[in-house]
Amino acid sequence: MIHSSAVIHPKAQVGENCDVGPFCVIGEHVTLGKACRLHSHVVIEGHTRLGAGNEIFPFASIGLQTQDLKWKGGQTRTEIGDNNTFRECVTINSATGEGESTVVGGVVAVHQFCRIGKMSMIGGCSKVVQDVPPFMLADGNPAETRTVNKVGMERNGVSEEAQAALRQAFKILFREGLTIPNALARIEQELPALAELRHLVEFVRTSERGISK
Repeated sequence: MIHSSAVIHPKAQVGENCDVGPFCVIGEHVTLGKACRLHSHVVIEGHTRLGAGNEIFPFASIGLQTQDLKWKGGQTRTEIGDNNTFRECVTINSATGEGESTVVGGVVAVHQFCRIGKMSMIGGCSKVVQDVPPFMLADGNPAETRTVNKVGMERNGVSEEAQAALRQAFKILFREGLTIPNALARIEQELPALAELRHLVEFVRTSERGISK
């Protein structure tokens, strides 16, 4: 089930009954669960683990170096669950910080031009049609930002001060009925100038599709 033109590193782990199409590339630190199907021209690199039953269409790129300009090197990971479908030209980059992971759950549809912010979490069966801000939890069809991702921030060592500030920022952005420019101005004026707040503000300010509210 592996095409002769596919390039698979000898140390890569490919599960039983996987179908790897022509001109696919699988890197040294990649693990594929059983019964995954890779159509032609799929690239999976980095420290990347896929569960069982995933289907990946042509020209998708998974697990390569983050596009975030804050990346300073180090080892990052990409973790993908079972039974996901990644359509043509989808890009899923590895995480930005040393030891961090990009994690993809199941049955979530994300529009091709949407951005998913760091340390955000999207509930199962959601439909994402706008950007999901960093540090937030989104859910629904269409997805709405419900609250801050408290557990995710704790696991990633975000300080109590930053968590409290992000909770305040959430209320300003999503609960007070303000326009985005006015909400961002209030956040900058009223909340401490922490790195996490600056990242949130810049993410929202540069959104082209708008944010999931």
